[in-house]
Amino acid sequence: MRHRIEEDALGRVNVPADAYYGSETQRNLDNFKISGFRLSKDFIVSYAILKKAAAKANMRTGKLDKRKGNAIMKACNEVIGGRLSDQFRIDAYQAGAGTSTNMNLNEVIANRAIEMLGGRKGDYRIVHPNDHVNMSQSTNDTFHSVIHITAHTMVKDRLLGSLDALERSLGRKSKEFSGIVKTGRTHLQDAVPMTLGEEFSGYEYAVKKVRMGIEEANERLLDIPLGGTAVGTGINASEEYSRFAISELNSMTRCGFRISENRFASMQNQTGELMMVDSLKDAAIVISKIAGDLRILGSGPRAGIHELLLPEIQPGSSIMPGKVNPSVCEMMIMVCFQAIGNSRVVEEGAMNGQLELDVFMPVIAFNLITSIEIMSNAVDTFNRLCVKGIRADEESIKKGLESNISLATALSPRIGYAKAAEIARRAYKTGKTVKQVCLDMGILDGEELDKVLDPKNMV
Repeated sequence: MRHRIEEDALGRVNVPADAYYGSETQRNLDNFKISGFRLSKDFIVSYAILKKAAAKANMRTGKLDKRKGNAIMKACNEVIGGRLSDQFRIDAYQAGAGTSTNMNLNEVIANRAIEMLGGRKGDYRIVHPNDHVNMSQSTNDTFHSVIHITAHTMVKDRLLGSLDALERSLGRKSKEFSGIVKTGRTHLQDAVPMTLGEEFSGYEYAVKKVRMGIEEANERLLDIPLGGTAVGTGINASEEYSRFAISELNSMTRCGFRISENRFASMQNQTGELMMVDSLKDAAIVISKIAGDLRILGSGPRAGIHELLLPEIQPGSSIMPGKVNPSVCEMMIMVCFQAIGNSRVVEEGAMNGQLELDVFMPVIAFNLITSIEIMSNAVDTFNRLCVKGIRADEESIKKGLESNISLATALSPRIGYAKAAEIARRAYKTGKTVKQVCLDMGILDGEELDKVLDPKNMV
């Protein structure tokens, strides 16, 4: 492989001749061969958008030469468009704070801008990664800002839409099943009747509440410390830079990002990330519960509850012919497990930052953005391939309801709890219905029993 030689503060580095990245990226690639996991394409695109906004702001303040600035902006456009995606190979587990990722962007953008201006890669006299691409910036304010930009836009453009669609599907099922009376269950034991529609209305409202929590957290991510540079003071940035940069950023993203009210607090802490990851964890817990309930209610087909008919999307066994499993529910639950685990990593990263900087931002970014991505995709799949196609097995529901001994609960106001409990136990031991036991014991006449024990009167 042909190489070019670049120099940095630590000495000479061999960089592949055709690479757009430079010495700092190469050092990271050599030093941190950890996982093969990388910060997402969305994160890189968001960083390039920020770099473009910074270049335009620096030109507006007169700090950046327009010829260099325009070339930097054009190079940023190529990164945003995905043309140079193979140049971003930094491991998610890297040196603290994300400096390697920031310099990866700076070097790639600089070298592409150099080419556009007629130079050769590595000739940083034309466009310098630090002096020009990173002008008025630090990893410490930009990486943190990019976490907010990426997470906010992904939630706005993907996750909230997936959750809203799931909520609407559950609402439609609630209406569709509103007339189906079934056995309710507590402690996994038969309980008093309810409608299947009521059960699904609970799922609908639970999704609504976690969606609202995510929306609230997403609003907090609009606060960014851009312009704080190293520790929040804004050293090396002009007075108007932050305002101009955020204005350009909002023009490109069509969002409402704003300067943090206190940049020191914003750079010292990860409160926005924590609020978002907590709301994601809440959503994962709620949706995992719903998916688990659907598995139980669809269990069978002969020896389970089998009140629900879940869509059959693929064979379920390599040894048992004809077996079909609740595969989509199982996928959804596994994704929820991962999102809940990711939240713990973000919490640890936020808790262990020190003084003016949280050096664990790379692992916070990786886990937060991963959670948003997998939850968005999984909720969409769960809705499309499972929830939308759920049907009720009304025959199985009716059979279970007729034999439900908890119907005796409706007798308590007339004959007392103790007598009703005796009837329920006799029904269980003899295999008879509650009504049959009541008739055998001469408790109320048939017409009155029909009225009292009618499940429709209990919902």
